[in-house]
Amino acid sequence: MAQGLLGFKYELEKKDTGMTALTGLPLYMDLASAMGTGESIEKHLHIKHQGWTDRQTLLSLIMMNLAGGDCVEDLRKLEGDTGFFEVLRRLEQRGMKRRERRESDRRWRKERSRTVPSASSVFGYFGVSRCGSGEEAC
Repeated sequence: MAQGLLGFKYELEKKDTGMTALTGLPLYMDLASAMGTGESIEKHLHIKHQGWTDRQTLLSLIMMNLAGGDCVEDLRKLEGDTGFFEVLRRLEQRGMKRRERRESDRRWRKERSRTVPSASSVFGYFGVSRCGSGEEAC
């Protein structure tokens, strides 16, 4: 970037280091795990939806809210953070046997490329359509 009035300049790092700005979220994920939040979601909710499980959808919304999101569209903040992406992927597979991991991967028609559901997927999950005339549904 161009040099400014101050005695330093910003440099863009050319490679992805996997660092995250959302380092506090895994602590909340551990807390949710210790409290049995995911198991409770699976026990009490049975919303049938292609791809994403009830647990993945709702925990993504909780994490988005904890990260400062106030709109379903803010799920992009979680998805855009490559470090958080890696942490979440590993936590999802923690304790799974190889067979369970393969079954989880088979839930998808195509290879899974996202860590959290998209806003349109969440709207579909809740059976809500987006606002008309292109306005953001918040």
